Amino acid sequence: MQTEGFDFGQHQLCAGVDEVGRGPLVGNVVTAAVILDPARPIQGLADSKVLSAAKRERLYQEITEKALAWSVASATPAEIDELNILHATMLAMQRAVLALNPAPEYVYVDGNRCPELPCPAEPVVKGDSKVPAISAASILAKVVRDREMEQLHALYPHYGFASHKGYPTKAHFEALQQYGPLPEHRRSFRPVRELIIP
Repeated sequence: MQTEGFDFGQHQLCAGVDEVGRGPLVGNVVTAAVILDPARPIQGLADSKVLSAAKRERLYQEITEKALAWSVASATPAEIDELNILHATMLAMQRAVLALNPAPEYVYVDGNRCPELPCPAEPVVKGDSKVPAISAASILAKVVRDREMEQLHALYPHYGFASHKGYPTKAHFEALQQYGPLPEHRRSFRPVRELIIP
């Protein structure tokens, strides 16, 4: 993992933050914040998207056992509809960071912008492949959101959430057309909005 250009030594309590679920048409946007323990290194951290589900689950267990602090937070479909997906994501990231105990001295956020936080923060483009704490956060957020989609699949198996995780796939579009939007669908997202009768 590349960490060049990041002076992790200047801050003892440095958190990484990432999100999962900005693109789906249904469910929460989920964020996580992690402060890793330098004394308890975790092998195999990487962007959650390049890891198998089994490896993510194994790393989830290890991260939650070894990290100095970790938290998972979310913003609901109603908050996404009210605020828009960007601002809802920033809100969820803020919630995740504020839930950390101990509080971080510095925060690295995946992407090109940071939420408003009580400590200094820095955005890192493609941070989930550059900063180990962001990689860890991406894994926690991905595992939690996938579990939420499995739960939604158990309630509404005909939508296929276990396979497409709520993303705008052909199968999801077909289910939306056939069965209509669920309460968990994001009304402000165009494919859902167009199916709602005024």
